[in-house]
Amino acid sequence: MFDAVRNNKRIVQVFLLLIMVPFAMWGLGSYMDKDGGAREVAKVGDEKITLNQFQQAMREQQTRMRAQFPGVDAKLLDSPAIRESVLNGLVDQQLLLQEVNRMRLGVSVQALQEMIASIPAFQEEGRFSRQRYETVLASQGMNPAGFEAQLRRDMALQALIGAVGESAFVARTVADRVVGLQAETRQVQEALIPWQSLVGQVKVDAADVQRHYEENSARFSIPEQLRVEYVVLSQDKLEARVSEAEIKAWYDSHKDQYSQPEERRASHILLTTGSGDKAEVKAKVKAEAEALLAELKKNPERFAELAKKHSQDPGSASKGGDLGFFTKGMMVKPFEDAAFALKEGEMSDLVESDFGFHIIKLTGIKAAQVKPFAEVKGQIEADLKRQSAARQFAEAAENFANLVYEQSDSLKPAAEQYKLPIQQSGWITRQKADGILNHPKLLEALFGDEVVKNGRNTAAVEVAPGTLVSARLLEHKPAALRPLEAVKDEIEARLKQEKALALAVSQGAEKLAALKAGKQESVAWSASQSVSRMAPGKLAAPALTAVFQVDAKALPAYTGVELPGVGYGLYKVVKVESAQVDANVKAALEEQLTSLEANAQVQAYMAALRQRYKVDINKEALAAKE
Repeated sequence: MFDAVRNNKRIVQVFLLLIMVPFAMWGLGSYMDKDGGAREVAKVGDEKITLNQFQQAMREQQTRMRAQFPGVDAKLLDSPAIRESVLNGLVDQQLLLQEVNRMRLGVSVQALQEMIASIPAFQEEGRFSRQRYETVLASQGMNPAGFEAQLRRDMALQALIGAVGESAFVARTVADRVVGLQAETRQVQEALIPWQSLVGQVKVDAADVQRHYEENSARFSIPEQLRVEYVVLSQDKLEARVSEAEIKAWYDSHKDQYSQPEERRASHILLTTGSGDKAEVKAKVKAEAEALLAELKKNPERFAELAKKHSQDPGSASKGGDLGFFTKGMMVKPFEDAAFALKEGEMSDLVESDFGFHIIKLTGIKAAQVKPFAEVKGQIEADLKRQSAARQFAEAAENFANLVYEQSDSLKPAAEQYKLPIQQSGWITRQKADGILNHPKLLEALFGDEVVKNGRNTAAVEVAPGTLVSARLLEHKPAALRPLEAVKDEIEARLKQEKALALAVSQGAEKLAALKAGKQESVAWSASQSVSRMAPGKLAAPALTAVFQVDAKALPAYTGVELPGVGYGLYKVVKVESAQVDANVKAALEEQLTSLEANAQVQAYMAALRQRYKVDINKEALAAKE
């Protein structure tokens, strides 16, 4: 099944991207949800998606969007569309988890080990390091058992999605037809009727201006604005000092974290027994392995040669069977037991595992060692400082929150106690603020009555992990409507453009009708240009679509289209030609078609899962704000 992941890597990545936002927090949410799931936003089969899980997923998605689109409107981050998208991700994840469990999809120990060993974060000098693996996980508050359980689940889900898309197929005739349409070229002449050329023929009177002003008042309103002062309590700014003695004490009591276990390097020849469990198949493979072993005992120097020729492990056969260095826990147990029982240069007898029969040759040993204190001192100091800052922040956060709440008429008490500068903002709106103030929860508090009408501090708002902000009002500008006199010229210009554009469209449509009727029209056609769907030249997108929708059986053929903001375009198709497509371009187009088909299959599969595992959405809970 894992071949399906490799063969459909793009569709797997695209689909998993849709559910990755809530993916990493499912387990955590289930432990944090203390209300027994009483407030659920959805139910998938017998499993509940709680409000806590949904809100945590929303926060993660909002953080991701802020990083990707700096200055994005805060309202967009909590729009119904975003909320629905995040919930759908959670539902899809739960559907897949339930289907994986129903199908009892598993991941082999070897596949899991290979995946872990391939992750760069767990490598040192290009190879897997057990010590680094455990250190990285510990820094994220995880242990190997928990991480490996989650990774097994992720791999099973990827395998399931890959298998669904694996059967995607586009018929050769369909693919050739689509590629041909993409490559087809048309010789086209263009004639534009720009709206600017007709401005002198349109009139706008005072009544038009007044009516537009009244019907579009929101367009001419100035939003409510504030200027505020604020203080920021940040974990990163807290001074954390660690003594040499503390660093050394930590090192002495945690030497196991800085030890590099014994590593062994081995080569092997693997003859697989396949997925079946038939005695005759196993006996035949074993006999072949025994014959190879006998040959190797006579000529041990031929190990690499015979591995390249006979080994059925695709990852190592081409390298003469070389597996590189590994530690205990990275290989299946029968293989590990045999490899760690050999002396350097020795060769094993036949070793049977779930994969088949192995012949193992030990080619290297690296003894276990502990990294010296000097080598890890800097890392330990940074870790201890970070831990100390986190403790200080946890202690300070509660007191900071109490200060800005209890002494709500000033930020000075909190600023003085924690030596924080009181900063001032520029003018901000409900939708946008600069920098650290651009957080939906903080903006909501700033424009609330407690701040605007009662002149109090906001509560301490966590705008990022380890960062609290409290602010208060300096100046307030209520929403206002710009006077008609101030926007009169702007409205007149807009209305003239709209009327001129409508006139251009009307005149263009008349000329097009005449051309199609065979009447001679005075049209200033441009020089002919060659365009295709892949190479549109200078044609605007609406024009390109119109040109390729024309029935070109009888030439010349005519079409026309409104060009937003430009006017009206007339087009004469004078020639149609087929074109050869570069092999690489053709392959890319066919791959896109296959991906589209695979995506359609995955979406159909997910729709079927929603029928199999009944999905109920609590719309009231979904709309609830934090």
